[in-house]
Amino acid sequence: MNPFELSHKALMCGNVVEKIEITNQLHNLKNKQLLNYQSKYHIDPVKFPGRPDKPTLARFGNMPKRGQSDIGFIETIHAICHIEFNAINLALDAAYRFRNMPDKFYQDWIQVAFEESQHFQLLNNYLIELGYQYGDFDAHNGLWKMTYETDYDVLARMALVPRVLEARGLDATPKIQKRFSKSTFKPMVGLLDIIFQDEIGHVKIGNFWFHHLCKVRKIDPIKTFDELVEKHIGEQLRGPFNLEARKMADFTDQELHYLQSR
Repeated sequence: MNPFELSHKALMCGNVVEKIEITNQLHNLKNKQLLNYQSKYHIDPVKFPGRPDKPTLARFGNMPKRGQSDIGFIETIHAICHIEFNAINLALDAAYRFRNMPDKFYQDWIQVAFEESQHFQLLNNYLIELGYQYGDFDAHNGLWKMTYETDYDVLARMALVPRVLEARGLDATPKIQKRFSKSTFKPMVGLLDIIFQDEIGHVKIGNFWFHHLCKVRKIDPIKTFDELVEKHIGEQLRGPFNLEARKMADFTDQELHYLQSR
């Protein structure tokens, strides 16, 4: 089977259930070693991946502040659910878009797509228990925006999406768990534990391929990362940083020093 065709099919599918079904199929074929990573398939820019009509996408700056009320906590659950939905597309795009990489690269990102789909289902199922579902609140599109902006080079993608945007989840999750632990939504603490452990692995995969590409291209990782941050973000990276989790995700001591001193 052609992994690029299947990844693209899942990526562009707007039906959530079908997207997850195709992602599961891709994952099963990967596990059975039935994917041909030498296959040919076209590469298209994807400004808008497949997504359902809801949630309505709003600008990040226009999103309302979420308070400590029950509905505020439910909006937070929905926001995390939306991040996990975007992360499915992010991983599928990495598996589809970048060619001439080792087979392990595609296997890694297919695995990530599968795990993100599991996270999405955990959160959406909890929303359903609470009488809501994915799409009931507005959401923003920041994670996909960076994915689209880095489609020109696998190095830029590995540098900025897993190592910056996804790694923010490692920084933020313990604080979010603390808030949920003091609320009537305590099951979120356990759900976030599952997601947090998997996300360490996802960031680790991004770190591995970023450093692999820097080595292949004979370029300095810190200098390259700094240049890409300036090009695409142009502002101070948001801290404080969860240094312990980032170490577990294979950030080097030099990289952690860079993050703290930038």
